[in-house]
Amino acid sequence: MADCELTAADRDALAQARAQFDHPGIYLETAAIGLPPRRALVALHDELDRWRDGRARPADYDPYVAQARSRYASLVGVETRQVAIGPQVSVMAGLVAASLPAGSEVLTAEGEFTSILFPFHAQPGLNVREVPLAQLVAAVSPATRLVCVSAVQSRDGTITDLAALREACDAVGARILVDGSQAVGWLPFDASLYAYTAVVGYKWLLTPRGTTYMTVQDDLLADIVPANAGWYAGEEPWGSLYGTPMKLAADARRLDVSPAWHSWVGAVPALELLGSIRPEALRAHCAGLANRFCERVGLPPTDSAIVSFAADEDVPGLMREADIAGSGRAGRLRLSFHLSADADDVDRAAAVLAGHLSA
Repeated sequence: MADCELTAADRDALAQARAQFDHPGIYLETAAIGLPPRRALVALHDELDRWRDGRARPADYDPYVAQARSRYASLVGVETRQVAIGPQVSVMAGLVAASLPAGSEVLTAEGEFTSILFPFHAQPGLNVREVPLAQLVAAVSPATRLVCVSAVQSRDGTITDLAALREACDAVGARILVDGSQAVGWLPFDASLYAYTAVVGYKWLLTPRGTTYMTVQDDLLADIVPANAGWYAGEEPWGSLYGTPMKLAADARRLDVSPAWHSWVGAVPALELLGSIRPEALRAHCAGLANRFCERVGLPPTDSAIVSFAADEDVPGLMREADIAGSGRAGRLRLSFHLSADADDVDRAAAVLAGHLSA
């Protein structure tokens, strides 16, 4: 939980990471877009200079993608061969949706983020059933083919009980697709436990937009038609530029979508930074700051790095004046706490907003 005891090494790693951020205000909006660490900006600026000077070559970007894939795999506890890369979660979820037989029941939570929801509604012949998140586990039935759900809800930071969901799905042979976009990067997450996962990089992974990771369990890879296959999905990408026969990668790379090159340059240093911090310490920092904020404004803590409040009409102006960044979601104020924030930020924000927020 958020009260995990930090070691001296944890505190040092967190302090070094916090020093990588240069924003002038109080940034509590990582759930919308994560701030880049300085090391990622330096790498990206250097690469843009190479592009400007005519020194960049397409194959130069392959090592960045390979490093990001490997570092992400380590972060979520899977083998590198099980990770596919693409631009957005909806692209990866669409592959899963298209792999399901007509008539399959897909169970999901009401009010889910639509990147994990719309691909299943758009696929003809699927029976998509939505229930309140609190009833999701109980709603799993022998008819359920797949459950798709976010590990942490985008709208309010509610953490899904994935352990209970796995137990219910195992009992009936249902598979699970987890959208970890609001979890991976602050909440310890083992992607090997789920049939499929998909995570965007531009939020809690602090990378440029256009980086997304999908994991697939080995025995399920053959079930997915690589409908987005292009040259980059080939076993030898630079030998797959023209004509047939098509020879796709034997592992999850067969699901790759050709990468937006510069985004992956910025991804590697950000993933290195996250990988330098013990996952439990990262959760303790992020959820601990959120809990601290809740306590300072007189509301119950949630142990999530994302919190949501009803806010009165003065809040937008107060936040602008104090340079506090947050988001409006589902008619409420959403605040999210990551490495770019510290206890001082939390206390200053709470002093401004206390008395203006309610549960």
